[in-house]
Amino acid sequence: MTTLFEQNYDSTPGLLFAKEHPYIPVGITMYYLAACYFGRLYMANRQAYDLQMSLAYWNLFLSVFSFVGMFRTVPQLIYNLNTMTLQENLCTDPKDSFANGACGLWVQLFIYSKVPELVDTFFIVARKKPLLFLHWYHHVTVLLFCWHSYATEASTGLFFVSMNYSVHAIMYGYYYLMAVNAKPAWLNPGFITMCQIAQMLIGTTLCAMTYSLLGTTNCSVKRENVIAGGLMYGSYLYLFTDFACKRFFKNPSTKVKKLL
Repeated sequence: MTTLFEQNYDSTPGLLFAKEHPYIPVGITMYYLAACYFGRLYMANRQAYDLQMSLAYWNLFLSVFSFVGMFRTVPQLIYNLNTMTLQENLCTDPKDSFANGACGLWVQLFIYSKVPELVDTFFIVARKKPLLFLHWYHHVTVLLFCWHSYATEASTGLFFVSMNYSVHAIMYGYYYLMAVNAKPAWLNPGFITMCQIAQMLIGTTLCAMTYSLLGTTNCSVKRENVIAGGLMYGSYLYLFTDFACKRFFKNPSTKVKKLL
């Protein structure tokens, strides 16, 4: 059940903010990268902070947030897939397909949530855990790509938002259970990594399909956004597959590390 506020939500103010402030994500990512570097230097000769319960509650919050977002966006994606062709789903202006109402609100929240999600890295640095290239690279590129996609009103956005919400709902829920020592024996961490790889494979495929439509039909997405999305998802596909091979095949006994 959606609330009356969600049903009547007008995403225009939030959309205009993204359009009018294209340098905000650039500034944030530069500050983030500097904080990663200097934060690790600061912690080099200091004792690691515990922050176990703070991390647990942070992961729980992100999991609940992602579950709600999933329940608000996935039904709209399913409805669109059942009522429009795949080409229409990839190319229809968001204003006519998912930009307003409950789905539009949670798409907008998804875009702006990429800023507070950077707090993930604080826990890694403060607890002196390994800061993987995949972790910070993912945070930087997702923030930049999502902001650009939203500001340019990319018609493919609902696919990516729905997939990311769904994977993050499970992933952060698993991290919460790990943090409180209640990890279910039946949930293999390899399953989460496989979901992430499937997300990247689908994302790369959708970008390739959308690119093939440019110039042949009226597609409401910028060429540069499609190219950036393809490069981003393609690089994730390689990095996540490489991570999975090393973690679960070459070193299957090694404890899985938090990626995102």
